Amino acid sequence: MVPWWYILSWILTDTENRMLNRAELDKLYRTYNKRKYVHPDPLEFLYNYPDIRDREIVGLIASALAYGRVAQILKSVDRILGKMGSSPYKFVFNTKPGDFLKIFCGFKHRFTTHCDIADLLGALHRILGEYGSINKCFIAGMGADDETVIPALDNFLEELNCTGGYLIPLPRRGSACKRIHLFLRWMVRKDAVDPGGWEGISPDRLVVPLDTHMANIGRTMGMTQRKSANQRMALDITDVFRKITPDDPVKYDFALTRFGIHPDMEMDDLLNIKPPPA
Repeated sequence: MVPWWYILSWILTDTENRMLNRAELDKLYRTYNKRKYVHPDPLEFLYNYPDIRDREIVGLIASALAYGRVAQILKSVDRILGKMGSSPYKFVFNTKPGDFLKIFCGFKHRFTTHCDIADLLGALHRILGEYGSINKCFIAGMGADDETVIPALDNFLEELNCTGGYLIPLPRRGSACKRIHLFLRWMVRKDAVDPGGWEGISPDRLVVPLDTHMANIGRTMGMTQRKSANQRMALDITDVFRKITPDDPVKYDFALTRFGIHPDMEMDDLLNIKPPPA
């Protein structure tokens, strides 16, 4: 059986010069970048929180736990949010850091335990008290000449007191940091899928959230020659997309990575856009 990502590579690639076709990518975006294709995805939790102060906390938690089986991810995120009440912002801001361990005692999501969640929420409690929001904390680490969000991301993760563990890896160690870049896509971009809400960060600085699907697409379409799905590969692929849409290099991320994930997105749908060569 031909892998879905191999078929996709032919659909979105010129067979003579292997260059991406923006018209086909835009058609893919118009067809599949819709909210009805979100489920199952932790992104769907963010739609329940119109207040950006709540949404950014929900987004950080949902993205941090976005590894493993999607059914378990949704269950784990729902379990945490269920203890936070109607306003995650008020919950984090008003709860004493020492109480988080007790509140989430027994929680476990694969490698993530209640201790990890307590540490994360304790850091967010401090950040909210010092900066007022996660958004303001993040942009405090941005430089005017930074080409991407990566330098600011390093500063932000220092504020979270991250040690490079599995919950939120550090970009300075070469990790693609897929989940935190996914969080930034959700918070910075605003369209039919990404709810946005953050200010002070231009979408042109975002980096592609590099998962297995995007890595396979990138290799097959000649966007990168690298074998390891690390930060360098993420930047390679981002640079190619930036040449196509300079103001929004992660525009096509959701539509491209739905194939192989969403049960209603079949290969036949892609073949109707542009068939692969015989």
